[in-house]
Formats: sequence, C-alpha cells, structure tokens
Amino acid sequence: QVQLVESGGGLVQPGGSLRLSCAASGFTFRLYAMRWYRQAPGKERELVAAISGAGGSTNYVDSVKGRFTISRDNAKNTVYLQMNSLKPEDTAVYYCNVYRLSIDYWGQGTQVTVSS
Repeated sequence: QVQLVESGGGLVQPGGSLRLSCAASGFTFRLYAMRWYRQAPGKERELVAAISGAGGSTNYVDSVKGRFTISRDNAKNTVYLQMNSLKPEDTAVYYCNVYRLSIDYWGQGTQVTVSS
C-alpha cells in the first residue's frame, strides 16, 4: 500500500533553514507528481510546492517563492523541501502528498515551528 513518511521538522529561529524529507513506498514513485502541503492552526491546508515525476517542473505558492525549493531523488523514492529564510508565518504541520488513481494519499505530517 502507499506510504508516505515525513521527517525533518523542528523548531527553528526566524531566518533559519530546515530540510524536510518524505520517503515514499507502495507505488512507482518516478511516475507521479509529488506535493508538499501545510496546515497552520485554525487555517485550511494549503499547497506549498509541487514537482513533476521526472523533477523537471516545479511550482510554488507565492508566499514561499525564492525561499523554498522542492526536489526529488527517484532512486531513493524521496521528495524534499528545502526551506530557507524561514518566517514565523511558515509555522505549520507540513504534509507530503501524492494523488494516485483518484485517491489523495497523505503522510502523518511533520511540525515546523519558527520562533525566537
């Protein structure tokens, strides 16, 4: 079955960096676009970044452009989210996602807290 396992979250000061990882299994990873979402307390889940199966196409929400970078390693079945210049408003639970055969699959999420 499809499994997505995120890691790499934590507490970081404003201006700091974190790299999130999502290890995928149970499907042919290289064939599917992957996405990172986040959900802050009291807010709806929002799409942060997406990457195509081969990794040649990426998209970002405006609020993270120039600060976050999504990438993938198809040999390791892993997608990453490099987050630089973090701001308090980036505080949220970050989720890895794949949409496969009309089903959205989600990881358990990893907490990112940006605070001094």
